[in-house]
Amino acid sequence: MAYKNFLLRLLFSIIFVITYLVILYINFSYVFYLIFLIYILIALEVLFYFRIYKVIPLLYIFSSFIFFLLIDFNNDNYLIFNLFILIVITFDIFSYITGKLFGRNKLINVSPNKTLEGLLGGFSLSIILSLLFLYSLKTNINYSYIAFILLTILFAFIGDIVESYYKRKNNLKNSSEFIPGHGGVFDRFDSFLFSIIFYSISINFIL
Repeated sequence: MAYKNFLLRLLFSIIFVITYLVILYINFSYVFYLIFLIYILIALEVLFYFRIYKVIPLLYIFSSFIFFLLIDFNNDNYLIFNLFILIVITFDIFSYITGKLFGRNKLINVSPNKTLEGLLGGFSLSIILSLLFLYSLKTNINYSYIAFILLTILFAFIGDIVESYYKRKNNLKNSSEFIPGHGGVFDRFDSFLFSIIFYSISINFIL
């Protein structure tokens, strides 16, 4: 079953990345609509599957959505937004893979499947791939980019824990069965929901 779930998660990740890249190729501004759809699915998931502690997760999702709306999807943000997406996706994928392969030490009770090895694996590989991405585009890698990468990973991890907390409060193993073998849409995009708040603040008020 674990092997089957791994393949399903991998398949979904590939489909999502391909969809994202196709939309990116057509028009970067259309990415807004893809993410808007994800927010709708997550909100519906909470409404239909969360029996208690429903209001606070919905407020959390709505707050994340407000920060998302502040983002201007124009070509000026093309590089930094795609770097952000790469960081979140690689951290999520490689945390899961390294955790499954090498995980021995439990990290936090709220999310019993999280391991120290998974966190370190996701953290390390996300940094390496993000730096390679910037290098391939001949970008001047300065302290601002490094800080951005590290803080995005931190907020992605916090988002993962927040989702796990409310899922456990509702005695749910999966936030829904919308995506078989994945734990739900909320589960798949939990890292994004919190880290997009950091991204929105940094791109609008810091960078």
